[in-house]
Parts: sequence; C-alpha cells; structure tokens
Amino acid sequence: MPGMHGKTVLITGASQGLGKASAIALGRMGAKLVLVCRNPEWAKVAIADIKNESAAGAEIIIGDLASQAAVRRVAAEFKAKHDRLDVILNNAGTIVPSHRMTPDGIEETFAVNHVAYFLLTTLLLDMLKSSAPARIVNVSSEAHRRSKMHLDDLQFERSKYRSFTAYGRSKLCNILFTKELAERLRGTKVTANCLHPGLVASGFGRTHGGFMGLVIKLAHPFMITPEEGAKTQVWLASSPDIDGVSGKYFYKCAERASSKDAEDEADAHKLWEISEGLIRPFRET
Repeated sequence: MPGMHGKTVLITGASQGLGKASAIALGRMGAKLVLVCRNPEWAKVAIADIKNESAAGAEIIIGDLASQAAVRRVAAEFKAKHDRLDVILNNAGTIVPSHRMTPDGIEETFAVNHVAYFLLTTLLLDMLKSSAPARIVNVSSEAHRRSKMHLDDLQFERSKYRSFTAYGRSKLCNILFTKELAERLRGTKVTANCLHPGLVASGFGRTHGGFMGLVIKLAHPFMITPEEGAKTQVWLASSPDIDGVSGKYFYKCAERASSKDAEDEADAHKLWEISEGLIRPFRET
C-alpha cells in the first residue's frame, strides 16, 4: 500500500458508508484525517470505529452541507486548525424524494451533491495549491448516464421533479465540474478526478423511506460493501500510479469513458459560471 504519512485528508460525508470506509483505509496508510459529518452522534461512532480498526485518529468538523453557511464554517474551521491540505475527498451525497429547497433557495439534491462540492473545493483551493502536489477526488456515479444536462433547469423549476433524475443530473454535474476544475488547475500540480464507486450497501437514501427506501432495500442483496466501493476513491487519493493524471472518470481503479453529455466542454464551463452565480450572493455573509 502506498504511504500517506504526513498527508492531511479532508473527507465529507464520513460518518458512515463510503466515507467512513475511505477514512479507515487512508488512516491505515498513515493519513491525518479530518472528517466532515452532519450528525454529531454518528460522528462519534465513526471516530470509535476508526480507532477500533487500528487506523490513525481523526478529527471531526460538524457541518450540514445543504447549507452554504455551514460549508463556509467547515472551510474556515479547517483553515484555522491546519496549514496544509493534500487531498479533499468530496464524498457526501443525498437523494431527496420530493422537491425541497435549502435555506439558500437551492433544490436540495443539487445543493448537497454539486453546490457543496463546488463551494468547499473552491474555498480550499488556495491551501491545495500551497500543499501541491495535491488531489481533489469527487464521488460521482454511473447514474449520470440516465440524465441529460439542462442548464436552464438545474433545479427543476420548469419541469416535474423526479428524485432519481435529480440525483443522476447532480452526478453529471460532478463530472463536468471535475473536468472544468482540472482545466483551471493546469500547471498547479493539483489534480482533480472523479469516480463511480459501484452500487454500495450503506445508509444512503434509506432514511427517507417510502418508494425510494423500498427500491434501495430491494436492491440491497445486489450491492457491494462500503469497503469494496471505497477502493477506487482511496486509490485516487493515494496511489502514485496516477500522479499528474487529471480530469478523468474512474471505476474499479481504471479510467472509464463517461457519457457524451459529461464530455461537453461548453456545458462544463457554463456550469461553473452558474455555480459561481449561485454562491456569489452569500460570499460576504
């Protein structure tokens, strides 16, 4: 296993599932872990599990990534306590059964799965650059193939909200964001890549119940473990095999072609501009 001694790794959505499995694996390699968790009680359990697995200790930052104010607090707290950032693993995600808006006036699935990635990463870009070589790893999904990019209706204001469509579109945004970010980071020795972890048996999506919870429950026997699902993101965060590789999509530790929509450079650039517009009103608060 490659060593991560002396490396500081920030992981979002780290209290369970893929995030916790990634933290344990990277902690075993010697990484200094900073875990962003929404639920304080789950965070305590995660810390205990990491210690029980003989991995490195971890620090917790509490923050609900549906809130831009919380994302900003997470970034500020991290900067106040640390002088370097070697890897940011944007792992937190959600799927919301009905059209709901965050306090910032953004549809919740889009807010958590894309806007939080965008905001947290851009707030910490200066630290990543000063710590270079550094890596940004964004968890996407093969669900992106089931959605088309509608830049004029990212929040389902003009069309009927469907949870799985919203989720797939947010995962498409993850890939477009990664590709645009990689272009903007050329020459900085900071790389950005994204991945599909596989269909993973975790707590994801089951807290909502209803039809969505039933679908996820029925699919459970066909899912892989969080430890198996985390392998690609752990590899992207740590492996010397991909030094300098950027702007790519991976599955099972191998590069994979994304959908045609995910390769659209014009859409990637426009999505960046839209994302900047969504966070600009909140920058001074």
